[in-house]
Amino acid sequence: MKNINKPSTSIKNWAEDDQPYKKTIRLGIGSLSNVELIAILLRSGTRELTAMDVARILMNKAENNLPLLSKMSLQEMKTINGIGESKAILIAAAMELGRRRGAGFKINKTIIRSSKDIADYLKSYFQDLTYEIFAIVLLNRANAVIHFEVISKGGITGTVADPRIIMKKAIEHEATGMIVCHNHPSGNLQPSRADESITQRIAEAANLLDIKLLDHLIVSDEGYYSFADEGKL
Repeated sequence: MKNINKPSTSIKNWAEDDQPYKKTIRLGIGSLSNVELIAILLRSGTRELTAMDVARILMNKAENNLPLLSKMSLQEMKTINGIGESKAILIAAAMELGRRRGAGFKINKTIIRSSKDIADYLKSYFQDLTYEIFAIVLLNRANAVIHFEVISKGGITGTVADPRIIMKKAIEHEATGMIVCHNHPSGNLQPSRADESITQRIAEAANLLDIKLLDHLIVSDEGYYSFADEGKL
């Protein structure tokens, strides 16, 4: 039987001074702590825990570190009492938005003059990822970026890139040049034989269509590796 004396843990039933919503209205969203922001996403806790309690437990599990929270899987978040699949997805979505905002998507129309021009952006985009993704950066004749797109996502140890899909994207956007890139979550920047093989295949396919493969970048938290800089293109 429901305990009618048990107070609800829903945020709307908290004392007004404790409500993150009210605090936001009074002081602005920037006044909220990380725990309060996560509590807003959670909206409610359990019969025993408030949303703030659950948010605090989550942040403790992430060592009070947002980058570590961004790397947590849905399954890891769901081990916390009060966080089910829907709430875990909401938190993951918020982390992804923050990551994308950090990257800024300011790459469009950027003129690429060196590997560092694109690597700095990619490091921001790839940060916190625990799996590999393969992406393309398409350029016009002035070497300005006209399109960025993730082509495939893989596991911890690798991903698959199909040269046919890459060439199709390049043609669709009327690109005259391209840079392909992927991340190494392990931190190791040395290209594998598979990396070298796919680079050669993409370069050959691009050449047939009069599109220049300018570089293949491998990015990790430790820095980046450029096939062009290393004389492998």
